[in-house]
Amino acid sequence: MSRVVRFAPLALLLVLVLALVWRLATPLDTNVHSKLDGQPVPAFDLGPALETKAALSSRDLATGGPRLLNIFASLCVPCVGEVRVLQELKRRGVVIDGIAVRDMPEYVADVLDRNGDPDERIGSDPQSVVQIALGSSGVPESFIVDGNGIIRYQHIGAIEPDDVPTILQKLEQRR
Repeated sequence: MSRVVRFAPLALLLVLVLALVWRLATPLDTNVHSKLDGQPVPAFDLGPALETKAALSSRDLATGGPRLLNIFASLCVPCVGEVRVLQELKRRGVVIDGIAVRDMPEYVADVLDRNGDPDERIGSDPQSVVQIALGSSGVPESFIVDGNGIIRYQHIGAIEPDDVPTILQKLEQRR
C-alpha cells in the first residue's frame, strides 16, 4: 500500500478539523436577531413598579412616536450602569419606558434615586411574563418600538455610550 493512501484519512481529518475551527472562530453573523422584529408588541397590562410612576401597557407603546422600551432589574449591575446612558438619551428627546423584572418597589426606587430616572413609565413584571413574551432572555435588554407598537430593533445587554448613535439612528428612522 502506498504512503499516500495510508495518510489520506489523516490528511482528510486534519482538513476537516481545520475547517471546523475556522468556522467556529469566524461565524457568519454575530448579531442576535429578534424573532419579533417587525411584529407588534405582545399585549400586556402591567401594574406600576413604583407608586410615583404610571403603569405600563402595550397600548402605551402605540401612541404615535417611537420609544425605547428598557427591561431591567435593580439588582443587575449592568442595568444600573446603563442608567446614565439612558439619561443622556432622554436629554436628547428619546421617550423611554421601563419594565422592572422580578423586582421590589423599594429597590427600584433606591436605584432611580441614586442614579437618575430616565423612564416615563415603569411597569412591574414580577413573574417575567412580559419579558418572556418579548423574547428577552435577560436584563438589561431594550427594544425600539415604533409609533404603531411594532418592534423595530432589539438591543441585548447594557446600552453603552458607543451604542448611542445606533439607537438614535434607529429611532430617527421611525419618526
